[in-house]
Amino acid sequence: MSRNNIWAHLAIALVLVLVAAFAGQIARWRRNWTPVKQSSSSPETSRDSDESEESSSDDQRDEHKAEVLVRFRAGVTQEAIEKIAQKLNDEIEDRIEAIDGLDVIEDENGKDAESVVAQYRALPEVEYAEANSEIKLDHEDAGRKHVHADDELFFRQWGLFNSGQNGGRAGADISAMRAWAVTTGSDKTVVAVLDSGVDYTHPDLANNIWTRPPIIKAYQDDDLTSDGPIDDVHGFNLVEDNGDPIDDNGHGTHCAGIIGAEGGNGLGVAGVNWNVKIMPLKFMDENGLGTTKDAIEAINYVIDRKRAGVNVRIISASWGSTIKSRALEDVIRKAGEEGILFVAAAGNSSSDNDRAPHYPASYDLGNVISVAAVNRSDQLASFSNFGAKSVHVAAPGEEILSTWLEHDFRELKGTSMATPFVSGVAALILSQNPNLPLSDLRAKLLKSVDPIPSLKGKVSSGGRINAAKAVGAE
Repeated sequence: MSRNNIWAHLAIALVLVLVAAFAGQIARWRRNWTPVKQSSSSPETSRDSDESEESSSDDQRDEHKAEVLVRFRAGVTQEAIEKIAQKLNDEIEDRIEAIDGLDVIEDENGKDAESVVAQYRALPEVEYAEANSEIKLDHEDAGRKHVHADDELFFRQWGLFNSGQNGGRAGADISAMRAWAVTTGSDKTVVAVLDSGVDYTHPDLANNIWTRPPIIKAYQDDDLTSDGPIDDVHGFNLVEDNGDPIDDNGHGTHCAGIIGAEGGNGLGVAGVNWNVKIMPLKFMDENGLGTTKDAIEAINYVIDRKRAGVNVRIISASWGSTIKSRALEDVIRKAGEEGILFVAAAGNSSSDNDRAPHYPASYDLGNVISVAAVNRSDQLASFSNFGAKSVHVAAPGEEILSTWLEHDFRELKGTSMATPFVSGVAALILSQNPNLPLSDLRAKLLKSVDPIPSLKGKVSSGGRINAAKAVGAE
């Protein structure tokens, strides 16, 4: 064999070895390679994968079904309403019994809320329809005879007694100690805290938490998905639709402490009322978010309990939205017809509510009081909304110490904190006169203020609430 042939055969052999080695490597790659999962639209996706993706998609659709609040005109029967919903392939999720013809309807066709609203608004049987909107909390994260509280942290509660501590202005408070010489509240008065629930086990709140009397039957929720009466021992949880309104956010517990932390017990803080009953209503989740529908159902619960014999006269609402809801307005109006005052936060956008309303505080109803916030120097807080016509009164709302989760105490700021001060003063008034008509209660609150120059033209009363004036102590 010639030398040239030898080299040719060697070259061919080398190529064959390299090809074999490369083929072996490809085989190893194939064994070790995990394919990327195809999308559900890909024809190469396996049947099992298709079923998994479809199930997940269905779950997401169920979780995000559009909910609308629809009020049907007078004379439209519930049977007719059910037929309308069935024809549109929708489901009636709940009926708000306090308001005739008001139903919560859930879409079953995958439509967005505005499309469903338009569909119902076009019907001659419908008075109005609106989407179930999101609601958020209103807080920033963040010489005469008197009675002094011996609670260990009372010296930090400048809103109750301001001696000028921490740079404040002496006397820039609600004159609580002079009011307490007349009354420290009554356990016959019930204040509903419509919020994220309340930690009813907190040692500074436990004795002032409302408990449903045995004589009053458990709440029968009209929610069509309900399994029966709700054992509302201490209130109502709309988030989980049960009778346990325990707070997992902290905001509601903080507001409850401003109204009614037990005073004179040597522990923690003092509320505006040392004696009162707090009814916890949880419609906000752990993130401080809720819906209009759940707020309406919570107010409907308060109306039901009032009709059942509970002396609940005040709803304290430290939350809001720029979206107007006729359904929410209707149920707040109905609460007023039952003698229930609705105290609401003006909002924390530093804006004029006369021009840009903040609801529910901006509903022009005879039972609503809108509350702005002032700081420890009696200046309108920088974050507080205002309104010469639509915001009624101011109260302390910066660096406010109150009860918190895990039996703790914390400072927060916001019109959320100012609101329960006014609710607390309203409860002090009712401790003196439990049968005081709603109109008189509201008028008395709006007259019981200290005129403050910084509030002139900012709130209709021109002043900050004064508890001593409200109970006749000065």
